[in-house]
Amino acid sequence: MASQLVGQPAAVSAIVPYVQMYQAGLSPDSRPAGVFLLLGPSGTGKTKTVEALAAALHGSEKHVLKVDCGEFQLEHEVAKLIGAPPGYLGHRETHPMLSQARVNSVTSEKSSLAIVLFDEIEKAAPSMTRLLLGVLDKGTLRLGDNNTVSFERTLIFMTSNLGAREMITAMEPSFGFQGMGRQENAGEMEGQLEKIGMTAVRRKFAPEFVNRIDAVVTYQPLSQAALGSIVDLQLAELQRHIDARLGLRGFRLRVQEEAKQFLLARGTSAQFGARELKRTIQRQLTQPLAVLVANEELEAGSTVVVEMSEDDSSLMLRPIGEAARRRRPDLRLAS
Repeated sequence: MASQLVGQPAAVSAIVPYVQMYQAGLSPDSRPAGVFLLLGPSGTGKTKTVEALAAALHGSEKHVLKVDCGEFQLEHEVAKLIGAPPGYLGHRETHPMLSQARVNSVTSEKSSLAIVLFDEIEKAAPSMTRLLLGVLDKGTLRLGDNNTVSFERTLIFMTSNLGAREMITAMEPSFGFQGMGRQENAGEMEGQLEKIGMTAVRRKFAPEFVNRIDAVVTYQPLSQAALGSIVDLQLAELQRHIDARLGLRGFRLRVQEEAKQFLLARGTSAQFGARELKRTIQRQLTQPLAVLVANEELEAGSTVVVEMSEDDSSLMLRPIGEAARRRRPDLRLAS
């Protein structure tokens, strides 16, 4: 998990002990194995944390029961989670999203611990948090048909952007005396961001809801070193994707350091963190590589060097090696 989650050691330190307690059989009875609220600006790794944990426990990032809270902004929409009670129109056709079968579907032979994610919890209607009170406290949820769902063998994650705008302002003050105060060390900045996050949480949610959360993790801004590591991870993932999809027809990527810095500059920002990086790599690398493959300009075992153009305004793909099929001028990518 730690190898996939870059630049957020506090998240690993907060989550791992609850997983270890469950694996040791020492989790509390009659409540979830762990309840976490993940705060911070976009692109700092909140959702990636949950996916990395799923991969570590179950072998796949897809072993997560995800509830997109943006789809439940109206009070009546929350009923989709538990289904309509008997006697209501459409009772038989309504299938609750949080059924026991769906919770069990995200376990695996490797682990019986299910991961449930409520993404962007602050967007949900107030009835969502009221519904979750019993889940967070007693580990059970009563459905519309009076069946109950057990959440004792689950880790519940909630992500939120509460306080994100204030955090960005604190990290990058635009003018005035705030700009003069940026001599704070990392520890002071971390404490300030946590205070901003918790203030926003207490303003949004009722005390009884906040008190049922085991750990609130405030994600810190990613350093340049962390962003560079994320670029390397994304490029390694692209190479694995090429190998898996093309098999024996695959090829190797060799991305020069200057090209990595180009991707880093285009795919990251103070406001969105590394959120745009995957799309940037897709536009700048995956799509042009697909053109080479579709035009049969690469043979199995070829190496594609990714480097900067002469004027440093764009990337170029240069097939090399004995296995490169038809030699042609380097493919220059539009910036």
